[in-house]
Amino acid sequence: MWGKGSHWSAGVRESWASSPASRAVMRANRGRDTRPELALRSAVHALGLRYRVGARPMPDVRRTADIVFTRAKVAVFLDGCFWHGCAEHHRPATGKTSEFWLKKIADNQRRDEDTDRRLRDAGWDVVRVWEHEDPAEGAARVADRVRRRRP
Repeated sequence: MWGKGSHWSAGVRESWASSPASRAVMRANRGRDTRPELALRSAVHALGLRYRVGARPMPDVRRTADIVFTRAKVAVFLDGCFWHGCAEHHRPATGKTSEFWLKKIADNQRRDEDTDRRLRDAGWDVVRVWEHEDPAEGAARVADRVRRRRP
Protein backbone atom coordinates (compact mmCIF):
# COMPACT_ATOMS: atom_id res chain seq x y z
CA MET A 1 0.00 0.00 0.00
CA TRP A 2 1.42 3.39 -0.95
CA GLY A 3 1.40 6.19 1.58
CA LYS A 4 0.20 9.72 1.10
CA GLY A 5 2.35 11.86 -1.08
CA SER A 6 3.73 9.07 -3.25
CA HIS A 7 2.64 8.52 -6.81
CA TRP A 8 3.28 6.39 -9.86
CA SER A 9 5.14 7.77 -12.81
CA ALA A 10 5.90 5.48 -15.74
CA GLY A 11 5.37 2.48 -13.45
CA VAL A 12 7.93 3.63 -10.87
CA ARG A 13 6.98 4.77 -7.39
CA GLU A 14 8.33 8.24 -6.65
CA SER A 15 8.57 9.73 -3.21
CA TRP A 16 7.70 13.28 -2.21
CA ALA A 17 10.72 13.26 0.11
CA SER A 18 13.46 15.56 -1.11
CA SER A 19 16.28 13.12 -0.37
CA PRO A 20 16.95 9.59 0.87
CA ALA A 21 17.96 11.11 4.23
CA SER A 22 14.66 12.98 4.68
CA ARG A 23 12.78 9.87 3.53
CA ALA A 24 14.60 7.85 6.23
CA VAL A 25 13.71 10.41 8.90
CA MET A 26 10.05 10.38 7.86
CA ARG A 27 9.88 6.58 7.89
CA ALA A 28 11.37 6.50 11.40
CA ASN A 29 8.57 8.65 12.85
CA ARG A 30 6.32 6.51 14.98
CA GLY A 31 2.58 6.73 14.56
CA ARG A 32 1.82 5.29 17.95
CA ASP A 33 3.46 4.64 21.34
CA THR A 34 5.64 7.72 21.22
CA ARG A 35 7.33 8.85 24.43
CA PRO A 36 4.80 11.68 25.07
CA GLU A 37 1.90 9.33 24.33
CA LEU A 38 3.20 6.66 26.72
CA ALA A 39 3.72 9.29 29.43
CA LEU A 40 0.16 10.61 29.03
CA ARG A 41 -1.36 7.11 29.02
CA SER A 42 0.63 6.19 32.11
CA ALA A 43 -0.56 9.32 33.93
CA VAL A 44 -4.19 8.67 32.92
CA HIS A 45 -3.91 5.04 34.03
CA ALA A 46 -2.41 6.14 37.38
CA LEU A 47 -5.61 8.14 37.97
CA GLY A 48 -7.56 4.89 37.83
CA LEU A 49 -9.00 5.32 34.36
CA ARG A 50 -9.11 2.57 31.77
CA TYR A 51 -9.34 3.24 28.07
CA ARG A 52 -8.85 1.98 24.54
CA VAL A 53 -5.67 2.91 22.67
CA GLY A 54 -5.47 3.94 19.03
CA ALA A 55 -9.17 3.44 18.32
CA ARG A 56 -11.72 5.09 16.08
CA PRO A 57 -14.35 6.76 18.25
CA MET A 58 -16.83 6.48 15.38
CA PRO A 59 -16.32 3.49 13.08
CA ASP A 60 -17.70 5.34 10.05
CA VAL A 61 -15.22 8.23 10.43
CA ARG A 62 -11.62 7.42 9.47
CA ARG A 63 -10.02 9.23 12.38
CA THR A 64 -8.11 7.47 15.14
CA ALA A 65 -7.87 8.93 18.62
CA ASP A 66 -4.87 8.19 20.83
CA ILE A 67 -7.04 7.38 23.86
CA VAL A 68 -10.76 6.58 23.75
CA PHE A 69 -13.26 6.30 26.58
CA THR A 70 -16.17 4.64 24.82
CA ARG A 71 -18.78 4.78 27.61
CA ALA A 72 -18.08 8.40 28.48
CA LYS A 73 -17.68 9.27 24.78
CA VAL A 74 -14.40 11.11 25.28
CA ALA A 75 -11.72 11.06 22.57
CA VAL A 76 -8.20 12.20 23.43
CA PHE A 77 -5.66 13.32 20.85
CA LEU A 78 -2.03 13.94 21.73
CA ASP A 79 -0.85 16.47 19.17
CA GLY A 80 2.80 16.85 18.25
CA CYS A 81 4.05 20.43 18.23
CA PHE A 82 5.58 20.13 14.76
CA TRP A 83 2.87 18.06 13.06
CA HIS A 84 -0.06 20.08 14.36
CA GLY A 85 1.46 23.56 14.30
CA CYS A 86 1.74 24.40 18.00
CA ALA A 87 1.66 28.20 18.36
CA GLU A 88 4.29 28.00 21.09
CA HIS A 89 6.84 25.55 19.64
CA HIS A 90 6.23 25.02 15.93
CA ARG A 91 9.03 26.35 13.76
CA PRO A 92 8.11 26.33 10.06
CA ALA A 93 10.49 24.59 7.71
CA THR A 94 12.68 26.71 5.49
CA GLY A 95 14.38 26.00 2.21
CA LYS A 96 13.15 24.08 -0.78
CA THR A 97 10.64 21.96 1.21
CA SER A 98 9.02 24.86 3.11
CA GLU A 99 6.00 25.09 0.80
CA PHE A 100 5.30 21.37 1.21
CA TRP A 101 5.50 21.58 5.02
CA LEU A 102 3.37 24.72 5.28
CA LYS A 103 0.63 22.96 3.30
CA LYS A 104 1.06 19.73 5.28
CA ILE A 105 0.70 21.44 8.67
CA ALA A 106 -2.26 23.54 7.47
CA ASP A 107 -3.95 20.38 6.16
CA ASN A 108 -3.35 18.66 9.52
CA GLN A 109 -4.91 21.61 11.36
CA ARG A 110 -7.96 21.59 9.06
CA ARG A 111 -8.35 17.84 9.58
CA ASP A 112 -8.09 18.31 13.37
CA GLU A 113 -10.86 20.93 13.27
CA ASP A 114 -13.01 18.68 11.07
CA THR A 115 -12.43 15.74 13.42
CA ASP A 116 -13.39 17.80 16.47
CA ARG A 117 -16.55 19.05 14.74
CA ARG A 118 -17.63 15.58 13.58
CA LEU A 119 -17.08 14.04 16.99
CA ARG A 120 -18.84 16.86 18.86
CA ASP A 121 -21.78 16.70 16.44
CA ALA A 122 -22.06 13.00 17.33
CA GLY A 123 -22.07 13.71 21.07
CA TRP A 124 -18.40 13.12 21.84
CA ASP A 125 -16.16 15.31 23.97
CA VAL A 126 -12.74 15.94 22.44
CA VAL A 127 -9.63 16.61 24.50
CA ARG A 128 -6.47 17.76 22.75
CA VAL A 129 -3.20 17.59 24.65
CA TRP A 130 0.01 19.06 23.23
CA GLU A 131 3.13 16.92 23.41
CA HIS A 132 4.90 19.69 25.35
CA GLU A 133 2.30 19.69 28.14
CA ASP A 134 3.07 18.08 31.47
CA PRO A 135 1.58 14.56 31.28
CA ALA A 136 0.07 14.84 34.79
CA GLU A 137 -1.71 18.09 33.87
CA GLY A 138 -3.00 16.62 30.61
CA ALA A 139 -4.15 13.49 32.43
CA ALA A 140 -5.98 15.58 35.05
CA ARG A 141 -7.83 17.41 32.26
CA VAL A 142 -8.74 14.10 30.63
CA ALA A 143 -9.89 12.59 33.95
CA ASP A 144 -12.06 15.62 34.68
CA ARG A 145 -13.81 15.35 31.30
CA VAL A 146 -14.31 11.58 31.61
CA ARG A 147 -15.69 11.77 35.16
CA ARG A 148 -18.13 14.53 34.18
CA ARG A 149 -19.49 12.45 31.32
CA ARG A 150 -19.69 9.03 32.91
CA PRO A 151 -23.20 7.56 32.70
